[in-house]
Amino acid sequence: MWRIKAGNLLKLLALMADEIIVGVFIFLVLPGMGMEIPLWVGLPVMLILLAKDFLIAPFVLGGGVDKRPETGPESLVGRTALVVEDLSPEGVVKLDGELWKAECLNGRAEKGEKVRIISVQGTRVLVERRG
Repeated sequence: MWRIKAGNLLKLLALMADEIIVGVFIFLVLPGMGMEIPLWVGLPVMLILLAKDFLIAPFVLGGGVDKRPETGPESLVGRTALVVEDLSPEGVVKLDGELWKAECLNGRAEKGEKVRIISVQGTRVLVERRG
């Protein structure tokens, strides 16, 4: 089962907007105008709309602009690398068995320390010490 992140709450509410509008219309507006909709008609309509959201929600909430790149240099950003040559501020880090030239943006990092990749510039990664 999927979990809802705090940042996805607004997306979920937008996805459920049609249910909210239809529900208000069927159960509040029409009865207020004297047009009673039987529960056996209104409830299946709401259930179909909710089922549609449960089918669509994993795709809407699990991807899009928030989805992290899986390939290319952008996929390295945010990952943790191991320092194999002191960064003072430049040196070498290891990530997934590959060695990368690196520059530490917040001081120096010693061999064996773990650093976080902030960005990639060509064949060099910019890193920061993990606090």
